[in-house]
Amino acid sequence: MRNDIVLSSRVRLARNFEDIPFDVSQRPEFAAICISRTVNALKAAGVDGGFEFFRLRDMSDASRQAMAESRLISRDLLSTPESSAALVRPEDALSIMINEDDHLRIQCIRPEMDLLSAASACFRVDDALSRQVSFAFDEQLGYLTACPTNTGTGMRASLLMHLPLLTRAKKMGDVGQLVAKVGLNIRGVYGEGSDALGNIYQISNQVTLGRTEQELISTVTALGNQLCDMESALRDKAMQEGRIPLEDVVFRAWGALTNARLMPLNEFYQHWSSVRLGAALGLLKLPLALTDALLDHVQDAHLCVWAEEALTGAALNEARATRAREMLTLAP
Repeated sequence: MRNDIVLSSRVRLARNFEDIPFDVSQRPEFAAICISRTVNALKAAGVDGGFEFFRLRDMSDASRQAMAESRLISRDLLSTPESSAALVRPEDALSIMINEDDHLRIQCIRPEMDLLSAASACFRVDDALSRQVSFAFDEQLGYLTACPTNTGTGMRASLLMHLPLLTRAKKMGDVGQLVAKVGLNIRGVYGEGSDALGNIYQISNQVTLGRTEQELISTVTALGNQLCDMESALRDKAMQEGRIPLEDVVFRAWGALTNARLMPLNEFYQHWSSVRLGAALGLLKLPLALTDALLDHVQDAHLCVWAEEALTGAALNEARATRAREMLTLAP
């Protein structure tokens, strides 16, 4: 049941060029060097195949917001579109963000619990770049980064987890204490400062200094397994002792998502969480991959791209309801 609870695994590496100041947001000449150097290094290393180059200033606001909604780039990267860029290989959710807090953020997202695969993809890119360029590195501290908490390996490993019954049982306070004890963070779906919409939580390491990459991956994986056990126990209990009330919540949510004509985003998240739980428990004959894809497709910017026009207010809520109905009712 691990993969019924873990939506995805993400690994991110922070790297900076040794000869360029860390903060380039106000220095367009340095920002341009970071972009061209990264593109050229990838090409020289022979690993540029499949990557698409995006200069944020040349994209529509909806298009770059949609990339952030899919977590291919961070929301922080959106704050400096004039100086920022990204290289993205969509087929395996591998991306290189250029000129966020650090010069480079190499990131890979894998479905389900698969941190090792995500890390391997990031390290292949990191190794290829390292053969062409020099990153800021100290023999004692490790990789030097704009934020001290990233200094060391420069690696953040995270799991995106769906924990509806732990939330309903008001156990997330206990979960927060458990997470803190092992030196990890628990945040919302889009990381620091975001809410746990749809009962989705991101578990990640807090610091990287003094810890090896393998230790960080092992710690996050072990905690992920522990939270899966806790959530699974509550799901089993609900199926055995409260199946009818649980089915009522699931099928009411299914009815709303497949029939509503207006769907505000916060209401969508509530129903989506119940529908995904129903799919995970076999109450609904619905692939989890579809429910997880739906989560992206009904976000505001995705809907604007889909409709090929700027949507706001009721028009946005109408489009969200339409998109949800179409995707769910056409499910195999």
